[in-house]
Order: sequence, then structure tokens, then C-alpha cells
Amino acid sequence: MMPWSKKVRNLARLLLALAITSTIACARQDWIDRTLVTENVTGAWTGSFGDGNSYRPIQFELRQQGAKVTGVMMVSPTGSASFGSSIPIEGSVAGDVFTFRDQRGTYSGELTVGGDNLEGQIVSHYGQRRASLRRGGGVPQSDSATR
Repeated sequence: MMPWSKKVRNLARLLLALAITSTIACARQDWIDRTLVTENVTGAWTGSFGDGNSYRPIQFELRQQGAKVTGVMMVSPTGSASFGSSIPIEGSVAGDVFTFRDQRGTYSGELTVGGDNLEGQIVSHYGQRRASLRRGGGVPQSDSATR
């Protein structure tokens, strides 16, 4: 029969090994969750960001490879349906969240992907504004124009 102190030491080692194993398993799950790509944003997206006087039509042309996204963004400078120049953007998809930034650092955003819809926030020199886009959609209408 083993002395009592040796049993306690063996039990302590077993508990320590279980604690370390469960900690590693939890860390691995978090890493998987952060890198899991559940949505694909490839395609043409049309929508708007802002509201009222700050309403701006916006378009994305996106290409996704794995989690990495590249493409261009076009923003109407006047709130009309005409667009300015193409602005190159880079971003990524983690889970169902698409984040991006343009190369000049003027625009950035975090949008949640739901099938053919993107919803979230875009930050620009206009400030932080709500954004809503649809894949393959037509030219957006301002909220006030649809009332």
C-alpha cells in the first residue's frame, strides 16, 4: 500500500495535468473561433451609410480568398447615385464579421454578413455612421426618399 503523502502527490499531479489540458483546449477553441470563416463576401454590394443629410450611397466590389478580402469601394460624394473614384480596400472575414480599411486610412468598417446583406458601421471623415448594403442590389434610395 502507498503512503498517504505519495497518494496526495499523485492526485495533485493528476489534477494539475487536467487543469493544463483543459486550459489548452479552451485556448484552442478561441483561436478556432477567431479564424473560422463562415461567410463569403465575394461580389458586388450596393447600399448606403449615414442618414438624413449625411446619407451617402456606397458600393463594394469584393474578392475573398480564405479569410482575406481585397477590392474597391466607391462612395458618392454628394448623396446622389453617381460615384467618385474607386478606393482600394483590404480586409478580412472572421466568423460572420467583415472588417476593412482603405489604403489611405480614410475609411474603415466592421460589418456583419448575413447571406446577401451587410450591416454595421463605417468610420470616415464624416464620423461613424450606420451602413447597410445588399449583394447585387440596385442603386440605394435615401431613407427620406422612400417615405
